[in-house]
Amino acid sequence: MKHLILITLTLLALSASGQSNYEKGMQKAFDLWSEQKTTEAANLFERIAQAEPDDWLPPFYVAQIHVLSSFSEKDKEKMIQHMKTARDFLNDAQRLTQDNAEMLVLEAQLLTAWVVYDGQQYGMKYSSKIADLYQKASQLAPNNPRVVLGKAEWDMGSARYFGKPTQLYCEDIARALQLFTTFKPAGPFHPQGGKEYAQQVWEQNCNQ
Repeated sequence: MKHLILITLTLLALSASGQSNYEKGMQKAFDLWSEQKTTEAANLFERIAQAEPDDWLPPFYVAQIHVLSSFSEKDKEKMIQHMKTARDFLNDAQRLTQDNAEMLVLEAQLLTAWVVYDGQQYGMKYSSKIADLYQKASQLAPNNPRVVLGKAEWDMGSARYFGKPTQLYCEDIARALQLFTTFKPAGPFHPQGGKEYAQQVWEQNCNQ
């Protein structure tokens, strides 16, 4: 659960010629992200969000970068700032799209980051909400591999916390791995990554 990071970085096979400014900007932001230049990538996604106020993807990625960065943050003030920025941009993205499973997964990750940071304070507060978010995402997109993986890893972490067997959820992780090979995103910039991380989860928890 501590490593609940479903990275959506992707190498996009778009031709440089004929690209719009939006496409060039999004490609550049993903390139910066893949180079571990997360601050620069988040800043560029933010500028694109300002230029494209009706598109949920740029604010979604700003929020996601800050959520993922928060998992390894130990400084309380920096953690709070990451999460505040993530929540603000997640709220912006949520206003632009309805019944979006990717949005529910990201919100679950945001709340999970708080649980990871301080389980004693936030575990009871957010656990049921996280489970509800994954349940709703599963109803909306049962064949989305990030939904299947996120729910399985949360359920596995919860089972481990309560001293229950975790092998039950390996079947779902295996299913997520299979779904990653067939999943087709709605567009070239829509979330589509996570297979490598799913493989890590499988090897760490199920490949025994």
